[in-house]
Amino acid sequence: MRTTDGQVSPENGMRASFHTLGCRLNQAETASISATFANRGYRIVDYGADTDVCVINTCSVTESAEAKCRQAVRTVLRRSPNAYVVVTGCYAQVGKEALRAINGLDLIVGTAHKMQVVDLIDTPQKEAAPRVVHTTKIARDDFTMDVIGNYSDHTRANLKIQDGCNFACAFCIIPFSRGGARSRRFPDILQEARGLVARGHREIVLTGVNIGTYTSDGYDLLQVIRALEDIDGLDRIRISSIEPTTIPEGLVDWMATSSKLCPYLHVPLQSGDDDVLQRMKRRYTRADFTSFIERVAARVPDVCLGTDAMVGFPGEDEAAFANTRLLLADLPLAYCHVFSYSERPHTYAQRYTDHVPPAAVQARSRTLRQLSTRKKAAFYRGSMGSTVRVLFERLEKSGLHTGFSDNYLKVGVEASEDLSNQMAIVRLHRLSDGLAIGEVVSNVG
Repeated sequence: MRTTDGQVSPENGMRASFHTLGCRLNQAETASISATFANRGYRIVDYGADTDVCVINTCSVTESAEAKCRQAVRTVLRRSPNAYVVVTGCYAQVGKEALRAINGLDLIVGTAHKMQVVDLIDTPQKEAAPRVVHTTKIARDDFTMDVIGNYSDHTRANLKIQDGCNFACAFCIIPFSRGGARSRRFPDILQEARGLVARGHREIVLTGVNIGTYTSDGYDLLQVIRALEDIDGLDRIRISSIEPTTIPEGLVDWMATSSKLCPYLHVPLQSGDDDVLQRMKRRYTRADFTSFIERVAARVPDVCLGTDAMVGFPGEDEAAFANTRLLLADLPLAYCHVFSYSERPHTYAQRYTDHVPPAAVQARSRTLRQLSTRKKAAFYRGSMGSTVRVLFERLEKSGLHTGFSDNYLKVGVEASEDLSNQMAIVRLHRLSDGLAIGEVVSNVG
């Protein structure tokens, strides 16, 4: 049943499910798309449950991510053969021709139109062939999003403040899948943040493609953070991945003293070799990155610093890889996400022919992942005996209440009362299965 304005009526009980592949920004956008469906009367069901409409928000950063998208479509069609299946996001933008070949897919929506998905579905009935809504030219104007993301099952909420990138790193497809850098209007950010807090979210994670370049309405990233800190009921603000050359000294100084901005930065390195960094068209040197990380570690108490590293980029020989491994080992980093180079269409790196053998890529990836495991264990061990502020998220099957500290330690405690979405001061005393185990010293509320 539809209302006179074409919206699905709540009485219809039509179901919609959502699946996200890729980054935290995609998660934020899926939450916003989900909210638009809920506002139209759709009943939101878990991904994997029988559904009438399924929206898959995709990633194209690697070939593996694209393969997972295609697999997700086929999985939905097996479980709900009559479901109207929509693919949107980065892979829908750059891989629409490959997606057209999937039998049963109904709608392909490029990144410029992803927030209009609900409007593009008149009556969710199976299409004879995939319908494509796509534009090659993505607007570069600052944008608004007049919806509050749907994070009903989460304590933390992601808040999109920026999209696109102008950096054009040699390996990166994002400028082609998302377009150039643009920022969300400042009043719009505050409006959604207040709405999220009103729904009970006590922590907000700021996200975007290149959030350090945020600038809109005369505000930069630090000014956005300072304004968000004035919102009553918002206890923590966390920054997602941020490029090293975009972090101003003022942001580091603010993090060192703020009671709300979490002492946490994820700063991609990609390579610890200057020649490889130059071929990647990154905007810093090994020395620049080292200086920045050491400065933050010295300035911000108990900071958690994480990074990304790419192995197997064309031209990465054993000496170049050794430079990356040694740098990661030496720096005060808590962990490293490791990625294998994946050739992407349209990118500058497609011109390189000196590819690294797959066996070497696998061995190097394994080496860095083992190093990351050791770094993370050392970071956790170093926290034993300290007291940390924890925002609890859930009760695990083990009986432990778990949540994260300001500096991103995953903490577990035993408690008789429900601690979900509660803040407490916890003293840490041992490690168990990747958790920092402690006891509640005092409740913050």
